This record gives sequence, C-alpha cells and structure tokens, in this order.
Amino acid sequence: MSDDDTDLLILGLGNVLYGDDGLGVAAVHLVEQLYDIPARVRIADGGTLGLYLLPLLQQARQVLIVDAVSCPDAAPGEFVRLMREEVVAAVGSRLSVHQIGVADLLAGANFVAAAPGDIVLLGLVPESLEFRVALSATVEHQMPRLVASVIAEAERLGHRLSPKPAAPAADQPGRDSVATAMLRHGVRPS
Repeated sequence: MSDDDTDLLILGLGNVLYGDDGLGVAAVHLVEQLYDIPARVRIADGGTLGLYLLPLLQQARQVLIVDAVSCPDAAPGEFVRLMREEVVAAVGSRLSVHQIGVADLLAGANFVAAAPGDIVLLGLVPESLEFRVALSATVEHQMPRLVASVIAEAERLGHRLSPKPAAPAADQPGRDSVATAMLRHGVRPS
C-alpha cells in the first residue's frame, strides 16, 4: 500500500437536488460531523460523479457505499444492506437519477482490476425523488438508524469511528434536525 491508499472508503452517493436521492450524501456528512475519523478511513461525498470516483476506489481496500436504494417490495424509509455481488445487481436496476454512473463506476473498477476486496452498500428506500433540496420526513426519521449502521459496518470491517465529544445544546445552533434527533435518541455508539 502506498501513502495514498485508504483502508476504508465511506462513499456517500446521490443528488441532493432530488429529495431522498441525496440521503447517502447527507448520511456521510453526519458521520463526519459526529465522529472522529481514523487516519486510514476516508469519507467522501461522491454526489453523482460516477466514473470520476474510480481513483478513490482504486486506492481503497474496502468500500462502504451509502445511497438511496430502490426496492420494489420495500416501504419508503426501509433499511437496505447489500454485499459485493448484490451491490452490482442493485445499482444496475435502481431508479435513481445517477444509477448509470454508479454501475459504470463499479464496472470500471472491475475492468481495471481495482475493485476493492469488500464492497458493502447501506441505504434506505427513498420516498420521493422529486426536485427539492430536502429529505422526506420518512427518510429523515430513519437517518439516525442509517448513520448508526454505517458506524457499525465500519467497525465490522475493522475500523472504529469514535463519537466526538457532545457539545452543550446551546453550542450547536448550526446542527441540522437529523443530527439533533440522533443526539436526542442516543444514537451515538460509543
């Protein structure tokens, strides 16, 4: 491994202009806001960059993708966890506006023999993919569970992300409602 290599890449995907499609990006920003990130773990907001993210995958031993996942039999807000082969199948059949970019990214990584050893996708079923810069109430309510799952999955892969010390409520005027809800419900694994 070179100095640029990453043991774990936590990659948030989605288009924040299309409601719940941006939940992966929102989740990784919450992880960054609430947790200390170890040196060999990288958090990245991949947005809808598709193949432009290939260098990040080439440098990572393990990848944890956080994204909206379309599941025809699942209710909006339902949690989804997929492993390696399931991830490729899921991104190929998704209804997200960036599905082709993610499918191309994973295919490109396989083509150049740069696919990470472990690929896990964590996400939620979106309720609304309409043009709006906000998550639906259903998905926002499930964000604490998604963030806690990201932390637990990182730990399962051998990486401990420690909670940042909690600041007094008066010192948190900029915290968004999801982060506030996470703190209020005690969803901060120690």
